[in-house]
Amino acid sequence: RRTLPPIDLVVGGFPCQDYSVSRILSQAIGIKGSKGVLWWEIERFLRIARPRYLFLENVDRLLRSPAHQRGRDFGVMLGCLAALGYTVEWRVVNAADYGFAQRRRRTFIVGRRIEASSFGSPKGRPFDSPTDFLLRDGVLARALPAGAEAAVGTTRLPEDLVGLSDEFAFEFENAGVMHVRDVWTVKVAAQYGGPRQTLGEVLLDENDVAREYFVPRTQLKQWRYLKGAKSEARAAKTGFRYFYTEGPLSFPEPLDQPSRTILTGEGGSSPSRFKHVVRTPSGKYRRLTPVELERLNGFPDGWTDTGMPEGRRAFCMGNALVVGLVHRIARELASDAAVRAAA
Repeated sequence: RRTLPPIDLVVGGFPCQDYSVSRILSQAIGIKGSKGVLWWEIERFLRIARPRYLFLENVDRLLRSPAHQRGRDFGVMLGCLAALGYTVEWRVVNAADYGFAQRRRRTFIVGRRIEASSFGSPKGRPFDSPTDFLLRDGVLARALPAGAEAAVGTTRLPEDLVGLSDEFAFEFENAGVMHVRDVWTVKVAAQYGGPRQTLGEVLLDENDVAREYFVPRTQLKQWRYLKGAKSEARAAKTGFRYFYTEGPLSFPEPLDQPSRTILTGEGGSSPSRFKHVVRTPSGKYRRLTPVELERLNGFPDGWTDTGMPEGRRAFCMGNALVVGLVHRIARELASDAAVRAAA
């Protein structure tokens, strides 16, 4: 049997489809779904590798999964990490709240292996104030300053993971910490006073955009229909009749605000409700280029220009994270590790 060298940090995610808002609630079956179950591969690797730190991410709906037993899946994950000896903090973050050019919400999870009976901040404080940790001392609190909007809620995770899976339900807020199965959670709001980037600031000059990205006039009616509000009777292939409704999306996209979330289906020229369309200074309508999608996630221009077709480049950006946000968290993780190594 091969042994692993000491590992400081495990970074990763697990497929989000079984938790994602892109699915209707009845289909978001969470940790028991065909892809949601891959959480157990992360758990298995953590059990083998025993890293000092872990840094994971997923969609914001993770905290409320599955629809029929809210909080069960995240409770199971926290229970697993408690059994492996980790203290865990989490935060649901909208990148635009911290000045980035895209409204992209993700759950970030940071864990530290407990190496002593008490858990402290890098400044050496014992873990005697969960509120201070959530709002000031934790890695995520330092990386992403926020203020509490409500009182801190608490619960204790059962020892039995089977019981967690079958019975556990809890309202996890958008920030929290778990230590030795005790959970504290609170709704927070970002506190950020720095510069804010907009969609308009990442756009190329229209003269530098290839013709294929411009929307033909003959397609504008279809684009407007797909983007608009709907309230209409429809029939399924089975003959079942139902009433379909959905609200409007901006057409074109406002340039003085952060963009909507990039989705994996952003590529291709066919009309779509979810693709971004902007209006140029000359009055033309066009889709976003791969370079602009890269910029919305904070990647260097041409990062995905590896020979992939345009649609695959867009798919990659729809699956990506806003890297500036990750950098802020990573910087505090590195600081935390350095202080502890010197202690």
